[in-house]
Amino acid sequence: MTGALAFWKTAHIISAALLFGGGIGIAFFCWFGYRRALRSGEIAALRATLRLTVMADACITAPAVVFQAASGLVLMTLMGWPLASPWAIAVWSLFILTGACWLPVVVIQARLAREAERAASVAALPAYFHRWFRWWFALGVPAFAAIIVIYYLMVAKPLAIA
Repeated sequence: MTGALAFWKTAHIISAALLFGGGIGIAFFCWFGYRRALRSGEIAALRATLRLTVMADACITAPAVVFQAASGLVLMTLMGWPLASPWAIAVWSLFILTGACWLPVVVIQARLAREAERAASVAALPAYFHRWFRWWFALGVPAFAAIIVIYYLMVAKPLAIA
């Protein structure tokens, strides 16, 4: 393995770990912060949770997503793999599916944060706020499932060129 290939593989793996681990951590923090705020009635805690969730996605998830796409293209080029192979089409399709779920989640998070800032209390949050949170959660499920399948495709390399 050349130095460049080893570097890009390592960077790609670290970025994938940040993407998945950061995503799970952010989702855990946001979901349980929301649930706790509902039980305790602490609007300040909910505001802080949502503000940090938006910030974490901007600082951790977004750069990891961009780097995953770029490093994936670099690795395929270095390894001489065609960009239109069955393996690549499966990976990119799942990557796009994940993004199609994650981008609305980012918008929802920002809306939730704004709405929490406006609300005088947790009890004063409108019904659509909780509906948005259910959508936020529901969109996360296929996104994380797709990431797990991408991990499998990266490790097992079914459909890949020898």
